[in-house]
Amino acid sequence: MEFNFLGRAFKGDKVIWCIFIALCIVSLLVVFSATSTIAYRQHNHWSPIFRHAIFLLTGFGLVLFLQKVPSRFFSILLLGLPVSAILLIITMFMGEDVNGAQRWLGVGAFTIQPSEFAKISAIGFVAFFLSKIKPNNESWIFKTLITGIGGLCILIAPENLSTACLLFGVCFILMFIGQVSLKRLGFVALTGIAAVVLLFGSLTLLPESVATKYLPDRLTTWKNRIERHSGDENKAMINEDGSIAYKITDDNYQVSHAKIAIANGGIIGLPGSGTERDFLPQAYSDFIFAIILEETGFLGGLFVLLLYVVLMFRCGVLASKCEKKFPRYLILGSALILTIQALANMAVAVNLIPVTGQPLPLISRGGTSTIITCAYFGIILACSSKINDEHEDVDEGIANVDFETTENITE
Repeated sequence: MEFNFLGRAFKGDKVIWCIFIALCIVSLLVVFSATSTIAYRQHNHWSPIFRHAIFLLTGFGLVLFLQKVPSRFFSILLLGLPVSAILLIITMFMGEDVNGAQRWLGVGAFTIQPSEFAKISAIGFVAFFLSKIKPNNESWIFKTLITGIGGLCILIAPENLSTACLLFGVCFILMFIGQVSLKRLGFVALTGIAAVVLLFGSLTLLPESVATKYLPDRLTTWKNRIERHSGDENKAMINEDGSIAYKITDDNYQVSHAKIAIANGGIIGLPGSGTERDFLPQAYSDFIFAIILEETGFLGGLFVLLLYVVLMFRCGVLASKCEKKFPRYLILGSALILTIQALANMAVAVNLIPVTGQPLPLISRGGTSTIITCAYFGIILACSSKINDEHEDVDEGIANVDFETTENITE
């Protein structure tokens, strides 16, 4: 009886459920430790983790709801594209400025991040049109996809370039998987590479005085981040006596303390005894993977990395079993955006790429991002439950055929 109840309550692929629950547990533990600096400033020390737990519970409820929704109903995400575009435009003029970026829109006592709604809407948009693609309509579907996704990314880019690049990259991979003409995709890729090289080449060549005076603040921020990452600011210096000197400045502050956190962690980490959570400004968000490495060591970081890798692999298996194209692309799109975003966050923490501001999906402390990440899992589970139902129907049919055959033989 208990097993049947759990089976009805938790539909969909059990491996995806295990990954989701594991990420939630890791999130609660790490965020509880990483938000110590926030807790010290508040009367109630439990307030930060309580807030995060509320968002996780809300997201969990959303997953339980979405897992029972037939996959065809997710085509409603098409409507999310124009709505997201409108919200992004409003945010440009009326958004709240946080840490030098105007990415949040205040709605009463709450703030939302329209770019998160844009991401999930774009995945549904691309999945829907790719499911309808045929040789005789590929041209206009491709133009529709590029116009919709390109326009959305242009609206996101001024305040959140990394999210725009992430979203466009995932949609591009989906179009490749959806067998859009390689010639068309090649043209888009070359155009995008040329635009990026031209933009960052121009930013690099511009003198600092000209960039500060005439360019928008965000362009100057991108320029500084690239220069810091590729320059000598993060490199140690050797003194005349052979000793190593490393100077922490405002420019390399985050990266330096992330490196210290990783070095402190070693192989097994310092559970509950990390110190860099008190120094990293975004210890519970952008640099939470550095805190994971400090408190759980290399082994804990490897475990978290494997959770996302297994998620991508398992979703690939589920997508290959989908008979219908729409749920197949929904599964792949959701898994791709979660996995690539996770890898980007980890790469920033270990200083492989410049600081991007991408949270670690489902682990980093957040509001909108946590709820939307749970929605991705709900979509994956909903599509996988359809696969399981189809397999159960086939198994029952085979069982019935065998039973009837046995009766005939007996007679």
